[in-house]
Amino acid sequence: MEAVVEASELRKSYGETVALAGVSVAIERGEIFGLIGPNGAGKTTLVRALTGTTEPDSGTARVLGDPPPATDRNRLAVLPQAFSPPDRLTAHELLSYYAGLYDDARDPEEVLADVGLADAGDTWYEALSGGQQRRVCVGATLVNDPDVLFLDEPTTGIDPAGRRTVWRLIESLSAGGTTVVLTTHDMAEAERLADRVGLLADGALVADGTPTDLVDEHGGSSRLTIETAAKPAAFDELAYPVEQPSDSRGGESRSPTTDSIVVRAVTPPEIGDVVDYLEEREIAYSGLEWTEPGLEEVYLELASRAELGRTDAADRNRAGGTETETRDDEQTSAGETA
Repeated sequence: MEAVVEASELRKSYGETVALAGVSVAIERGEIFGLIGPNGAGKTTLVRALTGTTEPDSGTARVLGDPPPATDRNRLAVLPQAFSPPDRLTAHELLSYYAGLYDDARDPEEVLADVGLADAGDTWYEALSGGQQRRVCVGATLVNDPDVLFLDEPTTGIDPAGRRTVWRLIESLSAGGTTVVLTTHDMAEAERLADRVGLLADGALVADGTPTDLVDEHGGSSRLTIETAAKPAAFDELAYPVEQPSDSRGGESRSPTTDSIVVRAVTPPEIGDVVDYLEEREIAYSGLEWTEPGLEEVYLELASRAELGRTDAADRNRAGGTETETRDDEQTSAGETA
């Protein structure tokens, strides 16, 4: 199937800061592509490059077969992360205004119903809650019934019920053939909505695949957390990997906690074996919690690797600078002595 949104080796720098480091991606019609990554990873820059609001330093991009600046704006919609429409217009007036920018727009009343605000059409934008305002903003991107929809953190500030309304709307748009590019920090949102997920770190696409494939490859094994004061040595004879969890994740220094033990790679039917082990050895425990790995574990693993690599590179640069300064000092001293 032909790609509707595609990028090839996109690069963009702002001074010495590399925002995109050769990003390539192809997204098909009707696909929901979730873009995740730490703050500053390059997600918004990539969206801007694909929508024609930022010109990359090199590389190419095409949307609906055309370079982004030449894409038919009637077929494209973008919800930026920061979007502040006029406060002193009602929700209906706002959607009517944006509908007026297109030749063949949808009925604003219908759009308000889609985002769950059918009863708020006569309310001034400034009088709406933060979550309702964000839903109006989502609605503003739908008035032209776009073929391609870019959503940058669309559900930020929306309550759980409203978030599910937006999720169902995005799913129905995809089912109808709309291609959706979605950036989010909500791993549950990405895991539910995205057909495929790309993780950006330091401007590079370090992973790209379905949520299931990414979890299988990077998520690790299941975790059975046992609330106990027992030490790991008490589990030496258990036939599963055992570890003592740390109180932080990522590249920072970590210290073990003292109130739990994690048993890895245990399936639900095997939990009984672990319980038998505890009771046979009279190991006191106050609770058990079994969890499967998810997209959050993938995110933490890959983002931590990127952070560690960045820290190591900085350390090498500092070490190289120190060595250079030392050699320069030695040469200066030798010259003064001569």
